[in-house]
Amino acid sequence: MTSLPVVNQPPHRCGALVDHLARRLRLRSESVLAPLGLRPRHLIALTVLRDQGGSSQQDLAKILEMDGTNVVTLLNELETEGLIERRRSPADRRRHLVELTDVGAKLLVRAEFALTAVEDEVFHALSHDQRETLYELLQQAASRTGVEACRENTAGC
Repeated sequence: MTSLPVVNQPPHRCGALVDHLARRLRLRSESVLAPLGLRPRHLIALTVLRDQGGSSQQDLAKILEMDGTNVVTLLNELETEGLIERRRSPADRRRHLVELTDVGAKLLVRAEFALTAVEDEVFHALSHDQRETLYELLQQAASRTGVEACRENTAGC
């Protein structure tokens, strides 16, 4: 069996390492969120709603990259706990607007405080400046779509 030549590959591949750290973060995050009655997907939705100042249900589905049916289930869970509020859009009665309640905002702050300890544990080997750099790089990587990446990649996709 002949091996295929690897051409123009960086010496270090990040995918497996990012996956490993993500798994560690996810497991620890789940353990600190559970006593608050939250799961990571709840936290993400609450964070988006806070940062966006609310959202339409359809826009939230796009942002979360979730099927509309799954978003409805997620929002039902959050609404049952009084963390979000849905109402009809005054401009278009077919649309639902979703907003964080005061209870949801307070719980989100508690969850973020708990997650700070998780990040401190997982990233303890990094200095504050290194964590900031990591955050900026991850934000940059997360904000680019596959199409944008293909356009910038001279080798094409």
